Parts: sequence; structure tokens; C-alpha cells
Amino acid sequence: MINEWLKRVGSSVPRGFSRYFILDLLKNRTCTGKEIINIAIEQSNGIWRPSPGLIYPLLKRLQEEELIEEKDNKYKITIKGKSTTEDLDTINDIVKKQLDVLFRVGNVGRFIAMDILERVKIMGTMLSSNVSNLTKDEATRYKEFLQGELEKINNTKNGDWKNIPIE
Repeated sequence: MINEWLKRVGSSVPRGFSRYFILDLLKNRTCTGKEIINIAIEQSNGIWRPSPGLIYPLLKRLQEEELIEEKDNKYKITIKGKSTTEDLDTINDIVKKQLDVLFRVGNVGRFIAMDILERVKIMGTMLSSNVSNLTKDEATRYKEFLQGELEKINNTKNGDWKNIPIE
């Protein structure tokens, strides 16, 4: 779990990750504070070395929140802690799925939108420089064209830019 995360974020560990890491680790076993530190170092191949000054105060806060409890110098997750990690996992899954869709569709949609905007900008620039030279018929056709393009954009459902034809 941590290796995959660190590959994405590099050596910097995001705020709140230590808390999530401890709760996730304690879902499966009991650990001492020292074991938590050693497991973090091992799973990250030495990239992340949480200090006792980070881990022990965090363990105390998690105890105060009744998410974990200590017995014989070993920490274990409570029922409330398990429920919290399940909620975090659910939220994580939802966000991950939404981001996956956004990244897959987003790049295509953004490319198409930028292409359309660039074309409109070029035509607008050409028009504004020649507007006084347009005949009434040319101005009417240009206005109809622009209205048609705007209708295509307005009729696009849920940002589905794939259905807009590019000519």
C-alpha cells in the first residue's frame, strides 16, 4: 500500500497520511510504536522514516479519539477505528473512480474544447479585422455559423465533448 502511494507522491508524505497509515496497519494486527516505525521504513524501502516524535504523539491522539487502544505496549484498532477506516476506504474508492474518469475523459474533452476555442478565436480575429468589409449576407452566414457552434457546445451533455464534430 505505502509503496504504491510513495511512487505517486515521491519522498514527500502528504499531511494526514501517517494517521491513515497507522489505522490501516492496525486493521490487520497489533503493533508497538517502534514496530509501526519499522514497518513504515520497510514498506517504503527507506524512503519514509517517520520519527518517534511524529508517531507517538499521533498514537496518543488516536487513543484520545478512541480510534485505537493500547494494551501491554501494543496498539490495536477499536470498533470505532475500524468503522473510520472503512469510511476512508469507501471515500478513497469513490474519489479514485471519479479521478480515473476525469483523467480519461478530461484530457480528450479539454483538447477538443481548446481546439474549438482556438478556431473561434482565429475566426473572431479575422472577422474583427474585416468586419467593416463584410457584406450583409456574409455577416448573416457568419452569425449563423457561430450560433450553430454555440448550440453544439450548449447541447453537449455532461461534458461529453466526444460528440461534437470537428470539421
